Amino acid sequence: MNFNEAYYCKADAKGRVMIPSALKNRLLPVLKEGFVLKRSVSGACLELWPMSQWDDMMLKIKKLNRFVKKNNDFIRIFMAGVKEVEIDSAGRLLIPKNLMSIAGIVKEIALSPSVDIIEIWDKDSYEKAIEITDEEFEVLAEDVMGGFDENIPDVS
Repeated sequence: MNFNEAYYCKADAKGRVMIPSALKNRLLPVLKEGFVLKRSVSGACLELWPMSQWDDMMLKIKKLNRFVKKNNDFIRIFMAGVKEVEIDSAGRLLIPKNLMSIAGIVKEIALSPSVDIIEIWDKDSYEKAIEITDEEFEVLAEDVMGGFDENIPDVS
């Protein structure tokens, strides 16, 4: 699953979101397997996981020692509110009301790429979350990606 742009759409009163057709086309390879929807680990948003990615994550989580309290606490909180969902034949995703509330979603939604999952944000919250100065982004990029490829010789 790969897409490189944010999509904007609206939720109706029942929490149904019409997935934009361009995004739905990108999701075709994973539509039949279904998705898991959950609150995000960081940020006031939701995460939409293709089932294959979710299964990979569950394999990692199953390796955690449940006799370590912080592992158990993490699993409990990570799994809280998890819901298996699908995008129906009309291209709609139903977001349960409790998850809409957790993410502060009222009506307008941003669907944002996040490597192999989709983040679902309230549009205004998303725009605030990505609001950053050029200088702040430069520092963040250097901190996160500066030492990423250790095969490239250091020329500094």
